[in-house]
Amino acid sequence: MIARGAMLGPDQPVILHMLDIEPAAESLNGVKMELIDAAFPLLKGVVATTDVQEACKGVNVAVMVGGFPRKEGMERKDVMSKNVSIYKAQASALEKNAAADVKVLVVANPANTNALILKEFAPSIPEKNITCLTRLDHNRALGQISEKLNVHVGDVKNVIIWGNHSSTQYPDVNHATVTTNGGEKPVRELVANDQWLNTEFITTVQQRGAAIIKARKLSSALSAASSACDHIRDWVLGTPKGSWVSMGVYSDGSYGIQPGLVYSFPVTCEKGQWSIVQGLKIDEFSRGKLDATAQELIEEKSLAHSCLN
Repeated sequence: MIARGAMLGPDQPVILHMLDIEPAAESLNGVKMELIDAAFPLLKGVVATTDVQEACKGVNVAVMVGGFPRKEGMERKDVMSKNVSIYKAQASALEKNAAADVKVLVVANPANTNALILKEFAPSIPEKNITCLTRLDHNRALGQISEKLNVHVGDVKNVIIWGNHSSTQYPDVNHATVTTNGGEKPVRELVANDQWLNTEFITTVQQRGAAIIKARKLSSALSAASSACDHIRDWVLGTPKGSWVSMGVYSDGSYGIQPGLVYSFPVTCEKGQWSIVQGLKIDEFSRGKLDATAQELIEEKSLAHSCLN
């Protein structure tokens, strides 16, 4: 997708730096051969390496998919200590070698807390340049609404994922709309089933990753890759006028969320910068959900710090 221009646009040449662990070196080289064989006009070079310093050298965009994978039956907490040490090492490699304006997207779980660790160990990278992926959850929410209403997914916009990329996240449709022949209509009005929107819809989006692991015996691949491209594309090239997307970003205290957490908010992007959408009305039901997922992030943060000692 990156080599085809899905991430940075159809006119932006790219050099791909791919990093993997030593036991996967041969397989990684196979991926490099395939990329060369695909003859992508935008692909100006491929670096396939097991050396983290070489991988980070001069990069403008870093998509951090590496981490200890969560397997069926594993709790997020189980993977925390393994990932803390990985992200500490990756942070210092990025800080030393990446371009000064590097944009970092953390995908590996627990994504929000991995991003926080990376931020703490790469202090010279601006905090606005370190984000985590909740676009997959955002896209899952769009998909569920489009299926429920039998409308094209491109006509649904402005869902929000609040909080952690975990089962406490809050998929919120209170500000979402669907473009119909009669103009833009609120999702709540069209679905006309608050019971479904406040229960089954939320749990389906929250548990979708686990459902895919159960079905495939592997975690999300295509959808995760596609949403990572969406996240970076909108961040670099801007969001369409009148619509927002969900990104895990460093909290500045907006919506009463404690600063110093990486939390998913609705954002708009322009000229390579994201801004949290302000002034949205938060009802009592939503308030409880926003606070619950923030609480989980506070606990994860202290667990991560205890793993560092």
